[in-house]
Amino acid sequence: MQVPANPPKLSAPIDQERVRALFNRPERIAPSDFLRREIASRMFDRLELIKVVPQRVLDAGCGAGADLSLLQKSYPAAQILGIDAAEAMVRAAQSPAAKQSSLNQLLSKLLPTKTGVDLLCGDFAELPLGPNTVDLVWSNLALHWHPQPDRVFAEWRRVLRVNSLLMFSCFGPDTLRELRAAFAEADLAQHALPFVDMHDFGDQLVEVGFSTPVLDMEVITVTYDTPQALLADVRALGGNPLSTLRRGLMGRQAWQRMLATLEKGRRPDGKLGLTFEVIYGHAFRPAPKMTSKGEAIIRFDLPRKPRQ
Repeated sequence: MQVPANPPKLSAPIDQERVRALFNRPERIAPSDFLRREIASRMFDRLELIKVVPQRVLDAGCGAGADLSLLQKSYPAAQILGIDAAEAMVRAAQSPAAKQSSLNQLLSKLLPTKTGVDLLCGDFAELPLGPNTVDLVWSNLALHWHPQPDRVFAEWRRVLRVNSLLMFSCFGPDTLRELRAAFAEADLAQHALPFVDMHDFGDQLVEVGFSTPVLDMEVITVTYDTPQALLADVRALGGNPLSTLRRGLMGRQAWQRMLATLEKGRRPDGKLGLTFEVIYGHAFRPAPKMTSKGEAIIRFDLPRKPRQ
């Protein structure tokens, strides 16, 4: 695996075992899927502007598999691989993945390359795939759960073929800002992830060898009638996987101060708003400029012969 020149950077003290435990309960995560579906739709809008014909697609952090069927529909002649660190999520994805369309079943018989959907359980920063074996890496709202995103980018670049595409989405620093402010009135503990800035992601992509990274950001506000409904969605999105998480319960008075601060933030329409800063990124793996021995590679584009 190609690694950055500098030591891997921790985005946050994320406990990966805790992340797996949180996502090993698909029924707990399901109520927040509305946001993932919305982000997936916006990612597909961006993907349609980029003409790719992949033979193998990797969904990194596939969860219960909702994006797998969309990728399969977009690329029926491709093999779609889904990987997730939570075994229960992979099991949840197996049922819809097994229901291939009649067109896909026909293509599986006729085409020399493998088609359909296959699932793996593992860390998407340590993929059980060889180098230069994937044409499109797709990752929807998964990157921010890993403590070393630069290591993840390096691994994704390793498995991508030359001139192949990475497309991802994740949360940015302004996500859950109302909740952070409310908890800050209660105590000094960290109750939400400190998400990575878009510009840092751009630097990391270049550092590990991607070319022409394009990143943009938008803010989505979800509204709620009660603090309890807001907090339920935050827990359903994954909760707090930080290794610094306080093991004891918050005191009653501190909890009431937090709820009161949330209540003060009601909008003119009477709703409670919760901000999500969503980062979208895509980049290509370029052709190498150096050989494994450190020799420069010089390419010459021969002039085309004029047509008779």
